[in-house]
Amino acid sequence: MHSARAIGAPHDDRTQTRDTALDPGPMASVFANFRQYLMGWDAEAHPGPEVDQFRSGLATPQFNGVVRVRSTSATGTAVAAVRRDLEGLPWWWWVGPDSPGDTADALRRHGGQELAVLPVLARPLGHPAEMLDPAGQDGARADLRVETVRDGERLTELVRTYRTSMGIASGLEPEMVRIESQREDNADIVRLAAVLDGRVVGSTVVINAHEVAGIFLVHVAEAHRRRGIGAALTVAALRSAQERGMRSAALVASPAGEPLYRRFGFTTLSEYRLFTFPA
Repeated sequence: MHSARAIGAPHDDRTQTRDTALDPGPMASVFANFRQYLMGWDAEAHPGPEVDQFRSGLATPQFNGVVRVRSTSATGTAVAAVRRDLEGLPWWWWVGPDSPGDTADALRRHGGQELAVLPVLARPLGHPAEMLDPAGQDGARADLRVETVRDGERLTELVRTYRTSMGIASGLEPEMVRIESQREDNADIVRLAAVLDGRVVGSTVVINAHEVAGIFLVHVAEAHRRRGIGAALTVAALRSAQERGMRSAALVASPAGEPLYRRFGFTTLSEYRLFTFPA
């Protein structure tokens, strides 16, 4: 695996989004959390003076890319350097509010193509009573349990669950497990598995950093979807974050997951714009 180099009623949350944007504190904490999580896929990634990037070496774009550019004044040079460093790997360039506002236009001028716009949702962490009961709300089976995963066979099962749901090739699984087990920030991470009949049927990974619980890799095995498992995982993630004293929770929502998270009080904070650079 190559190392990375740092290169030079229904919720109407529109008002809350505008109010949040006036206060850079929560926004900065959320995106610092997200950068830590993504860059943790490369043990040698470090923030650089111009671009923060990570290179896991896995042949899937979720785990290689750029998470922030600090200035667009030398975008062409930065893009060329990133493409050189990530050559041979699929990768994405994440454009959030922690990059200059003209980043998307600058990337387009240098060959970038916008792939998706992903909503970033957040909610404060208050009292446990604010959280929904997954069994009561979503009909989860009484014998479903959510347990913390640390290592061993359960970690492999957890990785297999989200890998399969994401459509990542099975040949990458051993390296994904190795990276998960050896992340430098594992003290900040809580991995949760939904277990039914002794088998892992759902996953989520929570990184507790910068006073934010970043919720990642929420996946449910296809045969077990729409049975309250995603809700049970969300409740467990929020409770674990409260136990660790986090002030808020945040996540990047998929179209399928967004309605669930809004029921849990998540509202739109910002967005990521995802770019790819064709060979």
